[in-house]
Amino acid sequence: MQKKNQFIDQFIGYLEEYNKVIIVHADNVGSNQFATIRKQLRGIAVVQMGKNTLLRRAIKKYLEDKEGKYNNKAHAEKVLPLVDEIKGNVGLIFTNDDLNKVRDVININRVGAPARQGAISPVEVVVPAGNTGLEPTKTAFFQALNITTKITRGTVDIINPHLLLKVGDKVGNSEATLLQMLNIKPFAYGLKIVTIFDDGAFYSPDVLDLTDDIMATKFNNAVAHLAAFSLAVGVPTEASVPHSIANAFKDMLAVAAETGFSFPEAEDTLEYLKDPSKFASAAPAASSSAPAEAAAAKAPESESESEEDDDAFGGLF
Repeated sequence: MQKKNQFIDQFIGYLEEYNKVIIVHADNVGSNQFATIRKQLRGIAVVQMGKNTLLRRAIKKYLEDKEGKYNNKAHAEKVLPLVDEIKGNVGLIFTNDDLNKVRDVININRVGAPARQGAISPVEVVVPAGNTGLEPTKTAFFQALNITTKITRGTVDIINPHLLLKVGDKVGNSEATLLQMLNIKPFAYGLKIVTIFDDGAFYSPDVLDLTDDIMATKFNNAVAHLAAFSLAVGVPTEASVPHSIANAFKDMLAVAAETGFSFPEAEDTLEYLKDPSKFASAAPAASSSAPAEAAAAKAPESESESEEDDDAFGGLF
Protein backbone atom coordinates (compact mmCIF):
# COMPACT_ATOMS: atom_id res chain seq x y z
CA MET A 1 0.00 0.00 0.00
CA GLN A 2 2.87 2.33 0.79
CA LYS A 3 4.40 1.77 -2.66
CA LYS A 4 1.07 2.57 -4.31
CA ASN A 5 0.77 5.80 -2.36
CA GLN A 6 4.31 6.74 -3.31
CA PHE A 7 3.52 6.01 -6.95
CA ILE A 8 0.36 8.15 -6.79
CA ASP A 9 2.23 11.04 -5.18
CA GLN A 10 4.96 10.86 -7.82
CA PHE A 11 2.40 10.72 -10.64
CA ILE A 12 0.46 13.71 -9.27
CA GLY A 13 3.78 15.54 -8.98
CA TYR A 14 4.25 15.06 -12.73
CA LEU A 15 0.71 16.31 -13.37
CA GLU A 16 1.48 19.49 -11.46
CA GLU A 17 4.94 20.05 -12.95
CA TYR A 18 4.26 19.41 -16.63
CA ASN A 19 1.66 20.96 -18.96
CA LYS A 20 2.10 18.63 -21.95
CA VAL A 21 1.35 14.92 -21.96
CA ILE A 22 1.98 12.54 -24.87
CA ILE A 23 -0.14 9.40 -24.68
CA VAL A 24 1.58 6.41 -26.31
CA HIS A 25 0.76 2.79 -27.03
CA ALA A 26 3.47 0.45 -25.80
CA ASP A 27 2.57 -2.82 -27.56
CA ASN A 28 5.58 -5.06 -28.36
CA VAL A 29 8.03 -2.62 -26.77
CA GLY A 30 10.79 -4.34 -24.84
CA SER A 31 12.42 -3.30 -21.59
CA ASN A 32 15.68 -2.39 -23.37
CA GLN A 33 13.78 0.00 -25.64
CA PHE A 34 12.17 1.63 -22.63
CA ALA A 35 15.54 2.00 -20.94
CA THR A 36 17.04 3.64 -24.05
CA ILE A 37 14.09 5.99 -24.50
CA ARG A 38 14.15 7.04 -20.84
CA LYS A 39 17.88 7.72 -21.05
CA GLN A 40 17.62 9.82 -24.21
CA LEU A 41 14.66 11.79 -22.83
CA ARG A 42 16.44 12.62 -19.60
CA GLY A 43 16.22 16.36 -19.00
CA ILE A 44 13.52 16.71 -21.69
CA ALA A 45 10.64 14.48 -20.59
CA VAL A 46 9.56 11.79 -18.12
CA VAL A 47 8.06 8.45 -19.16
CA GLN A 48 5.38 7.12 -16.80
CA MET A 49 4.05 3.59 -17.10
CA GLY A 50 1.78 1.78 -14.67
CA LYS A 51 -1.49 -0.05 -14.20
CA ASN A 52 -4.36 1.85 -15.75
CA THR A 53 -6.51 1.54 -12.63
CA LEU A 54 -3.75 3.06 -10.54
CA LEU A 55 -3.19 5.93 -12.99
CA ARG A 56 -6.91 6.73 -13.10
CA ARG A 57 -7.12 6.55 -9.32
CA ALA A 58 -4.24 9.01 -9.04
CA ILE A 59 -5.95 11.53 -11.32
CA LYS A 60 -9.22 11.28 -9.41
CA LYS A 61 -7.38 11.64 -6.12
CA TYR A 62 -5.63 14.72 -7.49
CA LEU A 63 -9.00 16.21 -8.42
CA GLU A 64 -10.68 15.45 -5.09
CA ASP A 65 -7.71 16.34 -2.86
CA LYS A 66 -9.86 16.33 0.28
CA GLU A 67 -6.83 16.57 2.52
CA GLY A 68 -5.46 19.66 0.73
CA LYS A 69 -2.22 17.80 0.08
CA TYR A 70 -1.75 19.12 -3.45
CA ASN A 71 -1.55 22.73 -4.58
CA ASN A 72 -3.05 23.30 -8.00
CA LYS A 73 -6.81 22.66 -7.86
CA ALA A 74 -7.49 24.45 -11.16
CA HIS A 75 -4.86 22.37 -12.92
CA ALA A 76 -6.38 19.19 -11.47
CA GLU A 77 -9.67 19.98 -13.22
CA LYS A 78 -7.83 20.44 -16.51
CA VAL A 79 -6.18 17.01 -16.40
CA LEU A 80 -9.39 15.14 -15.54
CA PRO A 81 -10.09 14.29 -19.26
CA LEU A 82 -6.94 12.16 -19.21
CA VAL A 83 -8.91 9.50 -17.33
CA ASP A 84 -10.86 8.54 -20.46
CA GLU A 85 -7.64 8.17 -22.50
CA ILE A 86 -5.96 5.72 -20.13
CA LYS A 87 -7.08 2.42 -21.61
CA GLY A 88 -5.19 -0.48 -23.10
CA ASN A 89 -1.43 -0.80 -22.99
CA VAL A 90 -0.63 2.90 -22.80
CA GLY A 91 1.95 5.11 -21.17
CA LEU A 92 2.24 8.82 -20.49
CA ILE A 93 5.20 11.02 -21.40
CA PHE A 94 5.30 14.33 -19.51
CA THR A 95 7.19 17.33 -20.86
CA ASN A 96 7.34 21.12 -20.98
CA ASP A 97 9.83 21.05 -23.86
CA ASP A 98 9.37 20.99 -27.62
CA LEU A 99 7.12 18.05 -28.49
CA ASN A 100 9.04 17.43 -31.72
CA LYS A 101 12.15 16.56 -29.69
CA VAL A 102 10.22 13.89 -27.81
CA ARG A 103 8.70 12.53 -31.01
CA ASP A 104 12.14 12.30 -32.65
CA VAL A 105 13.47 10.23 -29.75
CA ILE A 106 10.46 7.92 -29.99
CA ASN A 107 10.85 7.46 -33.75
CA ILE A 108 14.56 6.67 -33.75
CA ASN A 109 14.03 3.95 -31.15
CA ARG A 110 11.85 1.73 -33.27
CA VAL A 111 13.25 -1.80 -33.53
CA GLY A 112 12.87 -4.11 -36.54
CA ALA A 113 11.11 -7.38 -35.83
CA PRO A 114 10.23 -10.50 -37.82
CA ALA A 115 6.66 -11.35 -38.75
CA ARG A 116 5.55 -13.96 -36.25
CA GLN A 117 2.67 -16.33 -36.84
CA GLY A 118 -0.57 -14.94 -35.46
CA ALA A 119 0.60 -11.32 -35.38
CA ILE A 120 -1.46 -8.57 -37.03
CA SER A 121 0.43 -6.75 -39.76
CA PRO A 122 0.67 -3.00 -39.05
CA VAL A 123 2.03 -2.28 -42.55
CA GLU A 124 1.89 -3.61 -46.09
CA VAL A 125 4.53 -6.27 -46.65
CA VAL A 126 5.85 -6.62 -50.21
CA VAL A 127 8.25 -9.37 -51.21
CA PRO A 128 10.61 -7.75 -53.73
CA ALA A 129 11.49 -9.21 -57.11
CA GLY A 130 14.96 -10.66 -57.61
CA ASN A 131 17.15 -13.58 -56.69
CA THR A 132 16.40 -15.12 -53.30
CA GLY A 133 19.47 -17.33 -53.03
CA LEU A 134 17.21 -20.26 -52.06
CA GLU A 135 17.44 -23.73 -53.52
CA PRO A 136 14.82 -24.96 -56.02
CA THR A 137 13.43 -27.28 -53.32
CA LYS A 138 11.95 -24.18 -51.62
CA THR A 139 9.62 -23.34 -54.50
CA ALA A 140 6.72 -24.99 -52.66
CA PHE A 141 6.58 -22.05 -50.24
CA PHE A 142 6.27 -19.60 -53.12
CA GLN A 143 3.64 -21.68 -54.91
CA ALA A 144 1.53 -21.89 -51.75
CA LEU A 145 1.47 -18.09 -51.63
CA ASN A 146 0.90 -17.63 -55.40
CA ILE A 147 4.29 -15.99 -55.93
CA THR A 148 5.57 -16.40 -59.48
CA THR A 149 9.15 -17.68 -59.61
CA LYS A 150 11.72 -19.15 -61.95
CA ILE A 151 14.94 -21.10 -61.50
CA THR A 152 18.10 -19.20 -62.43
CA ARG A 153 21.52 -20.81 -62.01
CA GLY A 154 20.23 -23.22 -59.43
CA THR A 155 18.45 -20.63 -57.25
CA VAL A 156 14.92 -19.30 -57.02
CA ASP A 157 14.16 -15.96 -58.65
CA ILE A 158 10.99 -13.97 -57.85
CA ILE A 159 9.76 -12.53 -61.14
CA ASN A 160 7.52 -9.69 -59.89
CA PRO A 161 7.09 -7.92 -56.54
CA HIS A 162 4.32 -9.59 -54.56
CA LEU A 163 2.03 -8.06 -51.92
CA LEU A 164 2.24 -10.64 -49.17
CA LEU A 165 0.36 -8.90 -46.34
CA LYS A 166 -2.00 -5.95 -46.15
CA VAL A 167 -2.49 -3.72 -43.13
CA GLY A 168 -4.56 -5.64 -40.60
CA ASP A 169 -3.89 -9.09 -42.11
CA LYS A 170 -3.08 -11.92 -39.73
CA VAL A 171 0.34 -13.48 -40.34
CA GLY A 172 -0.01 -17.15 -41.22
CA ASN A 173 2.53 -19.93 -40.90
CA SER A 174 3.49 -19.82 -44.60
CA GLU A 175 4.01 -16.04 -44.60
CA ALA A 176 6.07 -16.14 -41.42
CA THR A 177 8.25 -19.01 -42.70
CA LEU A 178 8.85 -17.38 -46.08
CA LEU A 179 9.81 -14.01 -44.59
CA GLN A 180 12.15 -15.75 -42.18
CA MET A 181 13.84 -17.65 -45.03
CA LEU A 182 14.26 -14.38 -46.97
CA ASN A 183 15.60 -12.67 -43.81
CA ILE A 184 12.97 -9.94 -44.10
CA LYS A 185 11.96 -8.15 -40.90
CA PRO A 186 8.97 -6.15 -42.10
CA PHE A 187 7.69 -4.88 -38.77
CA ALA A 188 9.14 -2.14 -36.61
CA TYR A 189 7.94 -1.84 -33.04
CA GLY A 190 8.20 1.09 -30.72
CA LEU A 191 6.12 3.59 -28.80
CA LYS A 192 3.25 4.86 -30.92
CA ILE A 193 1.88 8.33 -30.23
CA VAL A 194 -1.91 8.14 -29.88
CA THR A 195 -2.81 11.68 -28.90
CA ILE A 196 -1.34 14.78 -27.29
CA PHE A 197 -2.76 16.57 -24.26
CA ASP A 198 -1.67 20.18 -23.98
CA ASP A 199 -2.95 22.40 -21.17
CA GLY A 200 -6.44 20.89 -21.12
CA ALA A 201 -6.87 20.25 -24.87
CA PHE A 202 -6.36 17.13 -26.98
CA TYR A 203 -5.04 17.13 -30.55
CA SER A 204 -3.69 14.67 -33.09
CA PRO A 205 0.06 13.96 -33.38
CA ASP A 206 -0.24 14.93 -37.08
CA VAL A 207 -0.11 18.54 -35.89
CA LEU A 208 3.59 18.03 -35.13
CA ASP A 209 4.24 17.61 -38.88
CA LEU A 210 3.25 21.23 -39.51
CA THR A 211 6.43 23.23 -40.16
CA ASP A 212 6.77 27.02 -40.33
CA ASP A 213 6.80 26.84 -44.15
CA ILE A 214 3.58 24.82 -44.23
CA MET A 215 1.91 27.21 -41.80
CA ALA A 216 3.02 30.22 -43.87
CA THR A 217 1.63 28.62 -47.05
CA LYS A 218 -1.69 27.82 -45.38
CA PHE A 219 -1.90 31.36 -43.99
CA ASN A 220 -1.23 32.90 -47.41
CA ASN A 221 -3.88 30.67 -49.00
CA ALA A 222 -6.38 31.67 -46.31
CA VAL A 223 -5.68 35.37 -46.89
CA ALA A 224 -6.11 34.90 -50.65
CA HIS A 225 -9.46 33.14 -50.15
CA LEU A 226 -10.61 35.82 -47.71
CA ALA A 227 -9.67 38.56 -50.18
CA ALA A 228 -11.51 36.81 -53.02
CA PHE A 229 -14.61 36.34 -50.86
CA SER A 230 -14.55 39.98 -49.70
CA LEU A 231 -14.26 41.25 -53.28
CA ALA A 232 -17.09 38.98 -54.41
CA VAL A 233 -19.56 40.15 -51.74
CA GLY A 234 -18.38 43.77 -51.75
CA VAL A 235 -17.39 43.90 -48.09
CA PRO A 236 -13.94 45.50 -47.61
CA THR A 237 -11.45 43.78 -45.32
CA GLU A 238 -7.75 44.21 -44.63
CA ALA A 239 -7.07 41.36 -47.06
CA SER A 240 -9.15 42.84 -49.90
CA VAL A 241 -8.31 46.58 -49.60
CA PRO A 242 -4.94 46.31 -51.47
CA HIS A 243 -6.73 44.53 -54.34
CA SER A 244 -9.50 47.15 -54.34
CA ILE A 245 -6.94 49.95 -54.56
CA ALA A 246 -5.09 48.19 -57.39
CA ASN A 247 -8.37 47.62 -59.29
CA ALA A 248 -9.37 51.27 -58.78
CA PHE A 249 -6.01 52.41 -60.13
CA LYS A 250 -6.49 50.21 -63.21
CA ASP A 251 -9.91 51.81 -63.76
CA MET A 252 -8.36 55.29 -63.49
CA LEU A 253 -5.74 54.35 -66.09
CA ALA A 254 -8.47 53.11 -68.40
CA VAL A 255 -10.39 56.39 -68.02
CA ALA A 256 -7.22 58.39 -68.64
CA ALA A 257 -6.49 56.37 -71.78
CA GLU A 258 -10.01 56.96 -73.13
CA THR A 259 -10.43 60.66 -72.21
CA GLY A 260 -6.86 61.94 -72.49
CA PHE A 261 -7.03 63.26 -68.93
CA SER A 262 -3.70 62.61 -67.30
CA PHE A 263 -2.24 62.49 -63.82
CA PRO A 264 1.40 61.90 -62.77
CA GLU A 265 1.06 58.16 -62.14
CA ALA A 266 -0.51 57.63 -65.56
CA GLU A 267 1.98 59.55 -67.71
CA ASP A 268 4.28 56.60 -68.47
CA THR A 269 1.34 54.38 -69.37
CA LEU A 270 -0.21 57.01 -71.68
CA GLU A 271 3.16 57.67 -73.31
CA TYR A 272 3.55 53.96 -73.96
CA LEU A 273 0.07 53.73 -75.52
CA LYS A 274 0.89 56.65 -77.84
CA ASP A 275 4.18 55.21 -79.11
CA PRO A 276 5.17 51.72 -77.91
CA SER A 277 8.19 51.77 -80.24
CA LYS A 278 9.99 54.19 -77.93
CA PHE A 279 9.98 51.66 -75.14
CA ALA A 280 10.76 48.75 -77.47
CA SER A 281 13.82 50.43 -79.03
CA ALA A 282 15.26 51.89 -75.83
CA ALA A 283 16.89 48.75 -74.52
CA PRO A 284 18.31 47.42 -77.84
CA ALA A 285 19.67 50.88 -78.72
CA ALA A 286 21.52 51.09 -75.48
CA SER A 287 22.94 47.61 -75.85
CA SER A 288 23.90 48.07 -79.51
CA SER A 289 25.65 51.36 -78.85
CA ALA A 290 28.03 49.73 -76.43
CA PRO A 291 29.95 47.68 -79.04
CA ALA A 292 30.13 50.73 -81.32
CA GLU A 293 31.57 52.87 -78.54
CA ALA A 294 34.03 50.13 -77.67
CA ALA A 295 35.13 49.89 -81.30
CA ALA A 296 35.47 53.66 -81.50
CA ALA A 297 37.57 53.72 -78.38
CA LYS A 298 39.79 50.95 -79.68
CA ALA A 299 40.35 52.45 -83.14
CA PRO A 300 42.51 55.46 -82.09
CA GLU A 301 44.62 53.16 -79.98
CA SER A 302 45.40 50.97 -82.95
CA GLU A 303 46.19 54.04 -85.06
CA SER A 304 48.53 55.44 -82.46
CA GLU A 305 50.22 52.08 -82.17
CA SER A 306 50.76 51.93 -85.95
CA GLU A 307 52.16 55.48 -85.98
CA GLU A 308 54.56 54.60 -83.21
CA ASP A 309 55.63 51.49 -85.07
CA ASP A 310 56.22 53.54 -88.27
CA ASP A 311 58.30 56.05 -86.38
CA ALA A 312 60.29 53.32 -84.82
CA PHE A 313 61.08 51.58 -88.10
CA GLY A 314 61.66 54.96 -89.82
CA GLY A 315 64.25 55.86 -87.24
CA LEU A 316 66.16 52.67 -87.96
CA PHE A 317 66.45 53.40 -91.64
